[in-house]
Amino acid sequence: MRHTLRIVALLVLVALGGGAYWYFVKQGGTINTLLAGKVPSPGGASAGPAAGGPPGGAPPMPVEALPVKIGTVSRQVTAVGSLLSSESVVIRPEVAGKVSEIAFLEGQAVKKGAVLIRLDDSIARATLAQAQASIAFSRAELARADELYRQRTGPARNREQALAKLQSDEAAVQLAKAQLEKLTLTAPFDGVLGLRKVSVGDVVAAGKDIVNLEAIEILKLDFRVPELYLPTVRTGQTLKVAVDSFGGRTFDGTVYAIDPLVDVNGRAVVIRARVPNSDGALRPGLFARVALTLDQTPNAVLVPEQAVSAFGNKQFVFKVVEGKAVQTTVTLGERRNAEVEITAGLQPGDVVVTAGQLKIRDGAPVMVVNNKPAGS
Repeated sequence: MRHTLRIVALLVLVALGGGAYWYFVKQGGTINTLLAGKVPSPGGASAGPAAGGPPGGAPPMPVEALPVKIGTVSRQVTAVGSLLSSESVVIRPEVAGKVSEIAFLEGQAVKKGAVLIRLDDSIARATLAQAQASIAFSRAELARADELYRQRTGPARNREQALAKLQSDEAAVQLAKAQLEKLTLTAPFDGVLGLRKVSVGDVVAAGKDIVNLEAIEILKLDFRVPELYLPTVRTGQTLKVAVDSFGGRTFDGTVYAIDPLVDVNGRAVVIRARVPNSDGALRPGLFARVALTLDQTPNAVLVPEQAVSAFGNKQFVFKVVEGKAVQTTVTLGERRNAEVEITAGLQPGDVVVTAGQLKIRDGAPVMVVNNKPAGS
């Protein structure tokens, strides 16, 4: 008797499972229609107590949907780098001497040729005066020797010696002037001076650091990208630069040089860009985060990330076409700001479901019910 009851119970469970498979899978039934007493018939019409219900079958499922957006998509690579002065030099004297005058203020902007340091030039000026006095005598001697030679009362040798003496004295004058000029240090280009390392009265040796000069109106930016980007990087590409000192602010730059030598240590391509700095906000030495734009795609189709679903290795979205959900396979491109570029599968003007995908299937009737702002 007990064995017979077990067989009957097993048959009942099999029958219930088969009925559920037929109702939910074959006929596309839902829990709501089951509770409402609507049982789909093999012909697609509802049977039973709900046979007199709405002719449209299952009611439309409320979903949220938005039209696709059309915009420009940029393919970027991020990197880190360092800012450098466009020109940088440490002012150093070529000759030893005592500092007699400091003609600048620390942190001052100077123009090319501005006097920065003067060393004691008393000895150099005396040497120049001596050479100039000697050259005056040599010119007079040459004039007398030349006159005697033309009158044929003096030998040519005297004339040649006087000429050689004059040329030697002229060279001595040029040497004295050059030595005098080296005692005055000037700015080699427009820039901003740093902190000086000497004071008036210091005796400095040749090559001693005096002050650094930095040209910062336009800065250089050096950064590296992996070697796999070598075919896509080129001069003229634009980039965005962010530094920790100015959170939320970005600076524009342009690539102007690419090192032909790939770094063998990191297998990276070294790139140099120019970053305008007319307001002087950026400074050389800052750590920079770089977003390099490799290429741009205009009129790209963009959808919210939540509109895309995955099944296996395929991506798809639900389009709303004439009140029904149409499952569409798509190909994804770049991602940006919670949006995804669709390179294939959608066209401008398409409307895609952004919320409620789990409640619908391909061909199911839907009703777009987007959240409205308060007070609308």
